[in-house]
Formats: sequence, C-alpha cells, structure tokens
Amino acid sequence: MKILIQGAKIIDPNSPFHKKTKNVLLLNGRLSEIGDKNYQADKVIGAEGMMLTPGWFDLGTFAGDPGLEHKEDLNSVCQAAVAGGFTELALLPNTVPSIQTKNDIKYLTRNNDSRLVQVHPLASVTRDNKGEELTEMIDLHEAGAVAFTDGLKTIWHTDIFLKALQYLQKFNGVLIDHPEDVWLNMFGQMHEGVQSTMLGLKGMPRIAEEVAVHRNLDLLHYAEGRLHMARLSSARSINLIRSAKKKLPVTCDITAYQPLLDDSMLKGFDTNYKVNPPLREKRDNEALIKGLNDGTIDVICSGHVPHDEESKNLEFDHADAGIISLQTFAANLVSLSKHVDWSTLLEKVTVAPRKVLGLEVSSIDVDVKANLTLLDPARTWLYDEKANLSKAKNSPWLGQTLTGKVVAVFNNTRHWIDSSL
Repeated sequence: MKILIQGAKIIDPNSPFHKKTKNVLLLNGRLSEIGDKNYQADKVIGAEGMMLTPGWFDLGTFAGDPGLEHKEDLNSVCQAAVAGGFTELALLPNTVPSIQTKNDIKYLTRNNDSRLVQVHPLASVTRDNKGEELTEMIDLHEAGAVAFTDGLKTIWHTDIFLKALQYLQKFNGVLIDHPEDVWLNMFGQMHEGVQSTMLGLKGMPRIAEEVAVHRNLDLLHYAEGRLHMARLSSARSINLIRSAKKKLPVTCDITAYQPLLDDSMLKGFDTNYKVNPPLREKRDNEALIKGLNDGTIDVICSGHVPHDEESKNLEFDHADAGIISLQTFAANLVSLSKHVDWSTLLEKVTVAPRKVLGLEVSSIDVDVKANLTLLDPARTWLYDEKANLSKAKNSPWLGQTLTGKVVAVFNNTRHWIDSSL
C-alpha cells in the first residue's frame, strides 16, 4: 500500500531533511520517496502545518500486565500509546510477579512481530522490587531486557545499588533509578510547603529526592557504570545532574506534565493530581524548563501510571499516586513548546531515549523502515471517556478540550491514521 504524507515539516536531527517541508511516500512499511513531487498513492494525508518525526519512544510506561490487568493490560496500553503517538514503550517491572525471569521477558515481547507498538521490557534490579536481593541480570539481558530498574520504587539499599552498577558493567547495561529517600517521604501525600501546611497533608520534601540523587551520583563516581535517573522534580536535583554531567556518564528524565503543574492545583483534593514525585512549586518548574533548554534533562517521558477507580476514588491520603498520560502527551508538548523549541522537545522523545538504552535510532530518510509519528500541534480535540483508550480514568485532563494531537503513526509495516484524515 502506498501512503503519501503531503507537506509535513520533518523534525529529525539525523535526517538530511531536518526542518524541511517535504512530501513523504511510504510503500509497504518503508520510506520510498522524499521530495517535492506529488507522488501517486492509495492514501493521501494532507499534513500542512504538521510535524513528521521519528516514532516516539516512552522511557518508562506502567502497565499492570501481568497480575494487575484491572489497571491496564498490554492491549489497552498499546492502544493508548498509538493514539498518543508512541511506536515503542519501555515497560516498568512493577507487575505481579515483577519482571524478573526469562519467561516474564518473553511474555511481554512475544507479540512484538505483529504489534504496531513495540514493547521493550525493563527488568527488575531486585526480586519483587523489594530492594533486597539482586535478580539474574545477565540472563535477563540475554532474554531481551533493555535496562534494569525497580521502576516506581527506588533502589533504597545502598549496597544493592553499588553491586548493580558493578554487575551491569559486564554487558554495558543501564541502571535506572527513581531517586527517593523512602524514610523522608514516609506517609507523604504531596510536596512539603505552604500548600501542604494549609491543606493539613503530610509533605514530601525536596530533600527526599535530592539526598537520593546525591547518593546515586557518589556511588556512580565510586563504582563507575551507566546510570539514568527517572522522573526528577526539584530544582536542586537538576543542578546536581548538571554538575555531574561534566565528569560522569549520567542521564535523566522528567515527565511531560511535571513542569506544567504545581502543588497549588491540589487545593480541591483532586486525587488525579496526586503523583510521585509530587507536583512541586513554580520555581521548580522553571528549573525543569531551564534543564530542558540547556540539555541537562535528556529525556521527556509520559509518566503513565494507570489506576482503577477503587485506587483513586478515595480520601486523598488513601489514594494511590499516578496519572494516565500517554494520550495527553502531545498536548503537554504543545504547552511546553511555549518555553522550549520544538526540535529540542522532539529530540527528547525520539532520539534521546533510544540512545539511553543503546537501541537503534530510527531516522527519516529514503529506503529505511518507517518508524514515524505525525503531530498536528494546532488540532483541538475533546479528551473524554469515549476518546480515552486506557482502562483507567485517572487524568486531570479528562473531560477537557486539548490542543495538540498525533494523527498518524507508522511502525513495523503497520500504521494507524486518525479517522478524521
């Protein structure tokens, strides 16, 4: 089948067509022609004003499959990912059981040949993500794990963290950690500050993240290896990473929503704003924006954490933390584009996450396999329960009209095109 993407602006630093507006012809899952001609095609997508990029990659999606399928399963997370613009997902291991055996890896990857969205398992560093006993990481790597993490849980055990850094050097593996001092955050519900005091909620101080970031950097300096820190939120954390990058192989990410929301939004006790790390203050958001612009922050991820109604429709202090954010990711990027240029933003969701994991970086060029996302930054759409493809509903944007939507994705000889085109 021939598909013509007509008049899209190509955003891909690895492409000879970077920042150029071209017509792109796809033939049976490959980029056949790129130029200014009106190529003959079975399907023509008028893409004026849109941006064509390498397929988006999410570095750290939570899906509850296996064991927690009532929150999200592989089918529903892939449907939400497609509609959100993602062609590849790195899945967190916080399942039941956690992703810690070869069979667990095979379960996640077994249908990749027939999927539009490719699933990449992030395997557990410790058994059951408890932080007490290392998994068989070499075996898991050989089975297809792309990196190692305890996902939504921090690697709290210092000796385990150190040994993991050393162990992974045998195959140049990447350790991913969500930095958090669990004791300082014990029983915390939101960012510690004026708002938490006014609301009478136990706070989660910045220092709980910053102490863990500092510890991780010291251990990396001592043991060497490769380290990525996930879902950072505080200004000082970004400053610590900025200084460390001058001498250490460290990378980091933030969620797309973190710089856009702050703790003042919890005044109504809406549990959809309850996340970990918590929404902080505007000065932290400004520091995150600066980190995106100067390259301190390598990757922007969705931070997709689905929960069932029974986990969210509770008193605030009993509700679980997390936001579903795959389908709202493009709208978040549009909001961020007011502060960060598009080339910088899109590099952090296409090229950078693949580099962190050592995966092949797709590019937009003639005679290469199509792995593409087509974004319409001006499109408005209603994100209601009908549009929501996740099993979960825990989004502060549900029911709102958003600006920015992905209208087509192409990968693995498969494609999805918005019905309006």
